[in-house]
Amino acid sequence: MRIGINLLLWTTEVGAAHEPIFRRLKASGYDGVEVPLDCDDLRRCGAVRRILDDCGLAATAITTMTAEANPISSEARVRHRAVDRLKRSIEAARVLGSPVLGGPLHSAYKLFVGQGPTTDEKRWCAEVLSEAATFAQAAGVTLALEQINRFESYFLNTAQQTREILSLVSHPNCAMHYDTHHAHIEEDDPGAAIRASAEVIAHVHVSENHRGAPGSGQVDWRGTFEALRDIGYDKWVVIEAFSTSVPDFAASINVWRNPSTEQDIVEEGLAFIRALVHQYAPKQ
Repeated sequence: MRIGINLLLWTTEVGAAHEPIFRRLKASGYDGVEVPLDCDDLRRCGAVRRILDDCGLAATAITTMTAEANPISSEARVRHRAVDRLKRSIEAARVLGSPVLGGPLHSAYKLFVGQGPTTDEKRWCAEVLSEAATFAQAAGVTLALEQINRFESYFLNTAQQTREILSLVSHPNCAMHYDTHHAHIEEDDPGAAIRASAEVIAHVHVSENHRGAPGSGQVDWRGTFEALRDIGYDKWVVIEAFSTSVPDFAASINVWRNPSTEQDIVEEGLAFIRALVHQYAPKQ
């Protein structure tokens, strides 16, 4: 496994000005960083890529969908915009050198309609993702759908729901993005959810229940990494932790306190995850 950290701990707009953070993370022992995308311009992504290459860091990428570009909208024009948004994000991921574009790509973030997912919504989602996945395949990028908790989405909350959508999409470049924070809320047995998703997990976020440093909260880390070992998972595990240092973003995800310091997240979080990766290395 390779260990990364999501740059949303510091910013929503990654650029050349963050080079000191990149170099600090490399010195701390990270393999890479995760870049949040908002259909970024390719020139900026190229500049970030060059700096990361110089630092010896790899990149992964994530994005979200909006009400104006919602894959499960009943309006065809909105779904078309969702395809376009995904394609732009895929191209940005390609420029960054990311093998994966993760996040809740399935539906608009925090847009609720007062009921659960419908059959039509599932079909619309699969159609949008199928077109985007074909584009992603040509770019050498895998789309990874992140199931998120019921307070942030009504569409995909569990691994089982995500597997259902993936079966409808039926494309090798559309897979699952598993997140320990959301699983802690929604899954009865996170280890069982991972094992049942062995064939489709392409990306993993290691995130504590309170979004602080991994190992400082309640997530079932032993069960999680035992299951990852059992399925032979050997891709990225990315620390996703947040703080109030990016006020607008913190407000959007309801982070009102700092359960861990930035230093604890960067250093102790890495040491904790590295120990788990070593202890539960995939069986040969």
